[in-house]
Amino acid sequence: MHNVRRIAQDIVAREGGFVNDPADPGGATKHGVTIGTLRRLGLDLTGDGRVTIADVEAMTQTRAAEIFVDHYFHAPGLDRLPERIQASVFDMYVNAGANAVKILQRLLRQMGQSVTVDGIVGPQTIAASQAAAAAAPDHLADAYGIARRNYYLRLGDLRPESRKFARTREGTKGGWIRRAEEFIHPRYHLSPSEFAARTAQWH
Repeated sequence: MHNVRRIAQDIVAREGGFVNDPADPGGATKHGVTIGTLRRLGLDLTGDGRVTIADVEAMTQTRAAEIFVDHYFHAPGLDRLPERIQASVFDMYVNAGANAVKILQRLLRQMGQSVTVDGIVGPQTIAASQAAAAAAPDHLADAYGIARRNYYLRLGDLRPESRKFARTREGTKGGWIRRAEEFIHPRYHLSPSEFAARTAQWH
């Protein structure tokens, strides 16, 4: 597997700087770390006794990468998943929390594995993912990446205010879709016409 810290650094670079978009449920974010994460972890970076937007603005790339490795990779047990999917699940966990694991669990169920969809990487999910990886070693990572992409597209279907994260104003693939497809073999990428057809009902 790629070095986990390098993956975290890539995630930080992909996430970008400070944003506070009202359409983003995560709220104020910098380098991918949300104000909710800082409050959950009790990280008062400014030392004023409170966790506020000022602490988000004080977030550095190095600190963000450390948070991701500790709390989004090791803490939820992603390091116990098959190596081929660790990077993609890790990237998705930063973006969507436990939904990253639920996407995997639903995929494993579709592949015939017995697993509960609870967002927790426990013995059942580890065994099921290892069995799926053994059965389809060249396809599990692509299947997970496609499932990620479908998750984003369904969010766009259900939540109009989220569509700008999946499709640009010009109608091309937005950040969410490009992000998912970074972990998919190019043969499975949606063509511009396929993407346009899939999102044609969006206004």
